Amino acid sequence: MIRYITRKIISGVLVLIGVVILVFLLFQALPGDSAQLTMGQRSDIESLTAVRKDLGLDKPKYQQLLFYLNDVSPFSFNSNNAVTRTKYHFITLIPFSKEVNLVLKFPYLRTSYQDKRSVVTLLSEALPNTAVLALTALVLATIVGIFLGILIAVFRGTWLDKTVLVTTVLGISAPSFFVAIIFQWLFAFVLAKYTGLHLTGSLYAINNFTGQPVLMLSNLIIPALTLGIRPIAIIAQLTRNSMLDVMSQDYMRTATAKGLSKFSIIMKHGLRNALNPVLTTISGWLAELLAGSFFVETIIGWNGIGKLTVDALEKNDFPVVMGAVLFTATIFIMINILTDILYGVLDKRISLSSKA
Repeated sequence: MIRYITRKIISGVLVLIGVVILVFLLFQALPGDSAQLTMGQRSDIESLTAVRKDLGLDKPKYQQLLFYLNDVSPFSFNSNNAVTRTKYHFITLIPFSKEVNLVLKFPYLRTSYQDKRSVVTLLSEALPNTAVLALTALVLATIVGIFLGILIAVFRGTWLDKTVLVTTVLGISAPSFFVAIIFQWLFAFVLAKYTGLHLTGSLYAINNFTGQPVLMLSNLIIPALTLGIRPIAIIAQLTRNSMLDVMSQDYMRTATAKGLSKFSIIMKHGLRNALNPVLTTISGWLAELLAGSFFVETIIGWNGIGKLTVDALEKNDFPVVMGAVLFTATIFIMINILTDILYGVLDKRISLSSKA
């Protein structure tokens, strides 16, 4: 198991490095001067030159990439001077010289060109909104998906089974941005008089009289439904297939012959043994929902990491985009590793050491 986890971590680090390099190269192709964006349109040449030097924009592209990798890496080479100690929070591991030290530090994602605040601060402010949205969509998808899967497995071959299967295929096929627009139009425009929902909105709104943030749980309904449609469809189909496989086993027929109620057979014997692949899928969907929220947050106006990233991309705010992409990729990799380990724990037939 240790070898398997180590191998996964190493491959994850390599993927992160690849993501940073790819996004860095793509960002270089975008129009605009980052120093000009930082200083504004009325900046003079001397100020622009100073900013480019401070941001490292006066150096060749490969050096800029190496400096960025050194900043975001927890293990990096830094000098031990007053400026560096203010910029980073690190522990010196190996002091090679007065100028070069191998240090352990928290990844430094730099400062937003536009907001002038730390990227870590911006991400930490947006993360709770995205996490609430993704977790709500996941809980909704889990409850509804498993219920529908059990229902159509029990009524296999009926009109209900066929109707739900067709609906789930549509749910899997429909893009999230399209579903978001349809739900906005239906629930926040056509049926707005009955639902009371808004076309756009985030988890918190500012009270016009007090100036204090107010929790708006109603704004969570449309984006959570939008994000939850696809996992509901997949979980429902997976639960149905798994239940049908379990219901064909000998021990299920034995339980029926003993005179147990159908509800007891399904819940105590069937569902318990059918949940292994379902739970694995559910755990993997959290990362998918975090990534899928990018489009939904932008369309709905939800103030999460997705909207923050898209807004930064429009403004050519390189540190925010890179920080958000790196953070999302890290979450993906960590959840994938935990999912693989969970799958091995739940299914004893699978050996962790034999996985690729």
